[in-house]
Amino acid sequence: MLELYHHGSSVCAAKVRICLEEKGVPWKGHYIDILKGEQFDPAYMKLNPKAVVPTLVHDGFVVTDSTVICEYLEDVFPDRPLRPADPKSHVRSLHWTKAVDEELHPACGELTFAASHRFTVLRLGEQKVEEFLNSTPAKSVTSTWHNRKKEIVRSGFKAAGMADTVRLYDGHIKRMNEELSKSRWLAGDEFSLADVAMLPYVMRLAMLSMSAMWENGRLPYVEKWLDACRKRESFSPALWKWLPESLAEDLRNNGRRSWPEVAAILGIDSMNEVDRTA
Repeated sequence: MLELYHHGSSVCAAKVRICLEEKGVPWKGHYIDILKGEQFDPAYMKLNPKAVVPTLVHDGFVVTDSTVICEYLEDVFPDRPLRPADPKSHVRSLHWTKAVDEELHPACGELTFAASHRFTVLRLGEQKVEEFLNSTPAKSVTSTWHNRKKEIVRSGFKAAGMADTVRLYDGHIKRMNEELSKSRWLAGDEFSLADVAMLPYVMRLAMLSMSAMWENGRLPYVEKWLDACRKRESFSPALWKWLPESLAEDLRNNGRRSWPEVAAILGIDSMNEVDRTA
């Protein structure tokens, strides 16, 4: 049996759900509400000491870290492969999954908390907020995430380095546009683990009402790619089924509220936001 511990807004959990849906593999879900601190439950932390999602349990075997989980699924369920067979395409795919792990994921955590999650967490009340922030392990999303999350929840986009975070995120989307001008998908002519890796991060921006980062002719190949992703059977069950409407509304409304700050950093007309999250 495959069991997945996950959350509706987790980009990493979404990666794994996309893989599972693309492969047509049945699985049982355990929903961990990371905005209420359920990831800090001692029983869950025995499975995942970093107190993050997702965690996959396959017949008792525990696998953590979304990129590792996706590679594991590719090996255990080789039908409907997502790993490119062509060595050159495989290398292209690896470059994207590596970039996500090393740069884009930490940036996404910072952007998401600055734009939306901070407002959701602050509704918990001062005591619960302190408990939530102090519960993050010393080593989690990054080795500095414990203190960095505190800073961002308290200061939002005024936290040191947030402008650099936004520009880094935008830089990866621009690089996608360049690559997609040469091929249908990120690693070549077939949907692959590269697309699996990047799709939740582009959709995070869409969920935050920040799709003007590629729409209105800014990055047309990214827009075309996302439209193609939306048409895949895996898209809705992997990205929308597990997202509670209240959370989707928070992301949408808080993101719209935060968009002018992001737009100002990138030099985009903040009135160009187009809400296309569905």
